[in-house]
Amino acid sequence: MRLSAVLLFCAASLTLAGGVSVRSLLFSSESASNFVTVQPQKPLDLSAFTLCLRLATELKMEQREIILFAYRTKYYDELNLWRELDGSVSCLQWPLPFQVLCDITQACPDYSLMFLIKKSVSRGRKRHNVRSGGQIIIGQDPDEYLGGFDANQSFVGEISDINLWSNVLPDTVIKAMADNGNTVQTGDVIDWSVANLEVTGQVNVVNRDM
Repeated sequence: MRLSAVLLFCAASLTLAGGVSVRSLLFSSESASNFVTVQPQKPLDLSAFTLCLRLATELKMEQREIILFAYRTKYYDELNLWRELDGSVSCLQWPLPFQVLCDITQACPDYSLMFLIKKSVSRGRKRHNVRSGGQIIIGQDPDEYLGGFDANQSFVGEISDINLWSNVLPDTVIKAMADNGNTVQTGDVIDWSVANLEVTGQVNVVNRDM
């Protein structure tokens, strides 16, 4: 059995055609104190997963790294996603390179970039499971449990529609999300439509029509 992950990542505009209202988090400035914790629908005890999110930021790629998603237990970073200086997406806890499967910008022209990323750990490789008992943090990279933040790594911009599944979604479902520009089904681990959010600092929660 292999360990695998899929990320559906959407950057730039958050404005889509349609009448679905989705909560969105606005981080207006660099800070070491602004963040949001997300309460999942069930514990993050994962050997495989799919993560989907939308974001928009005006920080230039060469300006600095940006934390996109962080999940940390008491002593360890379990699942951290970054936008690197060159614009690529990395996840240090999953050491194999991400594989870009397709660029589907033309399917959703309101986005400057939309792509699917998949990676896997094959049989015989050292496994990494995401362990339960931690905190999901949006906006900051925690070097400690709910602390140790660095403003130079903080997220600035808008992030929304974060959904996490405890399995790798079928290609047909991922393609439907990409083609439609919205979430076809909500996550079983994080369901963004109902997940409890706790805001610390200066973060605005607004509703966007998707």
